[in-house]
Amino acid sequence: MRFAITSKGDARSNTLMHKMRTYLQDFDLQYDEDQPDICISVGGDGTLLYAFHRYSSRLDKTAFVGVHTGHLGFYADWVPEEIEKLVIAIAKTPYQVVEYPLLEVIIRYQHGGRETRYLALNESTVKSVDSTLVMDVEIRGQHFERFRGDGLCVATPSGSTAYNKALGGAILHPSLSAIQLTEMASINNRVFRTVGSPLVLPAHHTCILKPVNRPDFQVTVDHLTLLHKDVKSIQFRVADEKMRFARFRPFPFWKRVHDSFISDN
Repeated sequence: MRFAITSKGDARSNTLMHKMRTYLQDFDLQYDEDQPDICISVGGDGTLLYAFHRYSSRLDKTAFVGVHTGHLGFYADWVPEEIEKLVIAIAKTPYQVVEYPLLEVIIRYQHGGRETRYLALNESTVKSVDSTLVMDVEIRGQHFERFRGDGLCVATPSGSTAYNKALGGAILHPSLSAIQLTEMASINNRVFRTVGSPLVLPAHHTCILKPVNRPDFQVTVDHLTLLHKDVKSIQFRVADEKMRFARFRPFPFWKRVHDSFISDN
């Protein structure tokens, strides 16, 4: 088996990374940063997001597992005190693959000919560069509303506990193949009106945003912030690709929600 390790970069994470690499190589596993069968993330959810984007071109071949060295994360289910146990599990135990849905973002431009495609594990947001965002929202090819406000967020189920939750969106279980559209400070008065509620779209539905006035936007894809100019449309749908996690033991989603937002421990 080939493996790679991505570290948060702090001293503790780097120490664990080097220790795990040595242990795994002692078990005759091959270290391969280019084509790993399994990628170990050491840090937090941000570190795993970085690893996901690094290997986004081989999601059907690489499975991910996380060790968290800070606060409890939604993607990292092992702690530093368990790395010997994790190493033995990786070297000796067949793992279960758990798949999470991803968000596909396609940006098309006014002069045609080219488009940009991204995959998001958590979410993508759209904001105007210097003014109120005004977008026509289409769902399944039909006009749904004209949005005016600070911005729009489209999240995956696993990303529903992140920025989406802060915006008042629902928490979705990652077994649901869906995306969620959530508003940021929409303008609602006697003249302008939006639905005002998060929308959960199934895998066979597509959401398209079309600019009404200004064509330049700040678009985020997980931790990446990008400026796109002369935008014709931004399309969101559940991606064909999946995020594959290597599970060596149960990691219940609702327990993670409880421990992150409710538990005092």
